[in-house]
Amino acid sequence: MKPLLVTAAILTATSALARDAYPPVDVLLQTDKSVIGEPLEYPDGTPQITMAIITMQPGQVTGSHRHNAPLMAYVLEGEITVDYGAAGVKTYKTGDAFVEAFRSPHVGANSGESIARILAVFAGSDSVANTVAEQ
Repeated sequence: MKPLLVTAAILTATSALARDAYPPVDVLLQTDKSVIGEPLEYPDGTPQITMAIITMQPGQVTGSHRHNAPLMAYVLEGEITVDYGAAGVKTYKTGDAFVEAFRSPHVGANSGESIARILAVFAGSDSVANTVAEQ
């Protein structure tokens, strides 16, 4: 009977520790600048977080656009290449995390042979559009 009580006490203590321990955190990115060196700045207005998955077909191009709010991106699958004009061209592949350029026009393209899926999280507000097409 005594071994059974000891086992029960150990299981109870282990269970309590497991409940209270915070799981491991793998930081994907921590920065105060965009990929082209712009300092991060949040827009005025009521804060609004938007989370989306962008799916691009092979060869698909976004057209010139800019973001009015910081955009954190994580490439879930595939490969994209973004042309930042004078700031250069960068290619992002599965597992890459980055803060996209904002207020600076750029063009993205699926440069891989399969679909590209990007998790995008905008730290915007109710007073600005997250993405604006350039004319």
